[in-house]
Amino acid sequence: MAKSTLELKVEGMTCDGCVRSVERKLLKVAGVESARVNLGAGKATVEYDDTQARADQFLAAVEQIGYHASQT
Repeated sequence: MAKSTLELKVEGMTCDGCVRSVERKLLKVAGVESARVNLGAGKATVEYDDTQARADQFLAAVEQIGYHASQT
């Protein structure tokens, strides 16, 4: 397993519920080990197995639930 870390900028979050939604959605992507979201910074940090997951999957997952995401 090749462990990688990626930081995403997430726009549109306004509350702790938003944070939990983004974390839960990211954790559903196969290969993700952890997802931590910082509301104040508007960022998500994802630790994942890069043989199973790709950055575009994280971006798509966040977009699916109504937020805008981009790589930092």
